[in-house]
Amino acid sequence: QVQLVESGGGLVQAGGSLRLSCAASGGTFSSYRMGWFRQAPGKGREFVATISRSGGNTYHADSVKGRFTISRDNAKDMVYLQMNSLKPEDTAVYYCAATPKYGTVVVSTEYDYWGQGTQVTVSS
Repeated sequence: QVQLVESGGGLVQAGGSLRLSCAASGGTFSSYRMGWFRQAPGKGREFVATISRSGGNTYHADSVKGRFTISRDNAKDMVYLQMNSLKPEDTAVYYCAATPKYGTVVVSTEYDYWGQGTQVTVSS
């Protein structure tokens, strides 16, 4: 059983940056593929980025490619989402998730463990 806790959200102006962190505990962190998802008010949960167990393979949604970067530190049981050039449409609750599945997993239902989420608000 893996527990995930996100932090780092907040209010930022358009064009600004934020770095989200997700701390994992209760399991072998390096045995899980990790992902970030987001959910805006009135919308479904949207895939943002995913990273392989070693950190050597990443995949980002087209909507954030070139602006967001996922990374992980297996020594610290942490996964990060660096968000640059933020836009108002990036406003959402951001969730960290873990899956034991292999391959580039972009579907939320394939992730078994979730954090409580952290709010990101981008003002215009």
